[in-house]
Amino acid sequence: MSTAILTGQPVPGSSIEGDLRSLGFDVRIASDAAETETLLARIPGDQRVAVVDGRFVGHVHALRLGLTDPRFPLAAVPGAVTAQPAGRQALTRAVARENSAGGGTALAVESLADRIVTALDADGTAVHRPELGSLVAVVPADPQARNEARQAVSAVDDEAVRLKSAVKARDGFFTTYFVSPYSRYLARWCARRGLTPNQVTTASLFTALIAAACAATGTRGGFVAAGVLLIASFVLDCTDGQLARYSLQYSTLGAWLDATFDRAKEYAYYAGLALGAARGGDDVWALALGAMVLQTCRHVVDFSFNEANHDATANTSPTAALSDRLDSVGWTVWIRRMIVLPIGERWAMIAVLTAATTPRVTFYALLVGCAFAATYTTAGRVLRSLTRKAQRTDRAARALADLADNGPLASLVARVTPVRLGAPLLLALGGTAVLAVSLFSGVTWAPVLGAAVYTVTAGQALCRPLKGALDWLVPPLFRAAEYGTVLILAAQADVNGALPAAFGLVAAVAYHHYDTVYRIRGDAGAPPAWLVRVIGGQEGRTLFVTVLAAALTASQFKAALTVLAVAVALVVLLESIRFWVSAGAPAVHDEGEPA
Repeated sequence: MSTAILTGQPVPGSSIEGDLRSLGFDVRIASDAAETETLLARIPGDQRVAVVDGRFVGHVHALRLGLTDPRFPLAAVPGAVTAQPAGRQALTRAVARENSAGGGTALAVESLADRIVTALDADGTAVHRPELGSLVAVVPADPQARNEARQAVSAVDDEAVRLKSAVKARDGFFTTYFVSPYSRYLARWCARRGLTPNQVTTASLFTALIAAACAATGTRGGFVAAGVLLIASFVLDCTDGQLARYSLQYSTLGAWLDATFDRAKEYAYYAGLALGAARGGDDVWALALGAMVLQTCRHVVDFSFNEANHDATANTSPTAALSDRLDSVGWTVWIRRMIVLPIGERWAMIAVLTAATTPRVTFYALLVGCAFAATYTTAGRVLRSLTRKAQRTDRAARALADLADNGPLASLVARVTPVRLGAPLLLALGGTAVLAVSLFSGVTWAPVLGAAVYTVTAGQALCRPLKGALDWLVPPLFRAAEYGTVLILAAQADVNGALPAAFGLVAAVAYHHYDTVYRIRGDAGAPPAWLVRVIGGQEGRTLFVTVLAAALTASQFKAALTVLAVAVALVVLLESIRFWVSAGAPAVHDEGEPA
């Protein structure tokens, strides 16, 4: 239960008590600062508490934004301040200071809640202040100001603002114009029936899995149904976030589900398309795996670049300035968002092509579109990195090293090699090139030797902090090397079932890498070191797969890939679930449409 302390009796005609109760607060009234401090001390420390001026005039949604958002320990709007358990100590100190300063006398003309916020600011305590826009939240000083404030409240449709704010400020063209205009009302419908964002997220997952199952039938009717259901899944995917923003139902578990289910839905759909094509006599598993590899590497480029630069100093460049100028021209904004093929545009394309063409055509279009998008975004980021004079931080270097996912073999190389062979990116490029040449050499044991060289260069690449202008490219190179090795060796095995097994292995490893990304973005650090050791690190898995391919027959290699995929999936899933459902897991909320 949450408790709101009203500082002073509400003025006649005020709806503040009812508004607070509608938001889930038990309301108590304090006559002065001393009584406020006394009531605050009586409220259990594990409850949310708010201090609200009895003269407050404003929209209910303004109070909702300021007092009920679970993401912030302390938050405030004019005339009201709230603290979750993590912020109670700071709030208690601020109230005690104001009580002492006022001698515990009757409430001053100035709002006690606002004075508390000022005291919190003076202590250097972070207080979240939501953007209210046209919403009203004021403490009128006299009857005339009160009447003006009430007229301002009546002039603005609280519910319309709430619906509008449920939609992301930045979204793709397809989402903005073909989904959000109606999905926001679906979100409100869900809120009024007590549905949670997690339930909608789960419904979106099940819808996508049913779509994948329809695609796996290999029939035209199944493909049409799959396309329709994939769009329906995306609508629900938009709805869950809009529901969270509409009702402020944010949660750590919800953030994890939303982040991981999008990838699970898309890659499961790829598998469904491949199964459906196989039923029709067309083997497109290599294309499906290639699409997953390309899409995952695109995401790693995004994550690595952002982690390398989000807190860098002198973080400007002529290229970034040009990009900002282009964004000031309306039509270029949508063109630039569409050509990177974000999730809305991509899923719409996949759905339409599934219903109208064949899985092979769908994968060809997907590979071409994603390859163009990856080239466009990576080239732009390389230009930005070369033209900006940024100084990267130790935190950025640590994040890139964690994203690299080096294991015990690379760590051993780093410890025992006394000589540093060169720049990290050049070493990663050289090792990846040697590995690629060995994979296509046609010599049975050449990939093992290439993977051994790659392991040495991977260890050398991380001997020094990744602070170079282009060192953010190191993790994507490692992802491409590991996933590409599995794809190429499975294709070369030329045995039925090898590529599906490889698909499962890459999916399991990719989940581990996405899990690493979202932990870093939540400031929780990388997964535990024991997990990386147990699953071998990216260089260990690469070397191990090449040894399996050289030492086993094709059918044995297929079986080994299957066992490895299951083992990796079990380990990373169990550890990930343990972490994300724990009380200390961070809340990660993505306000931009991912690629």
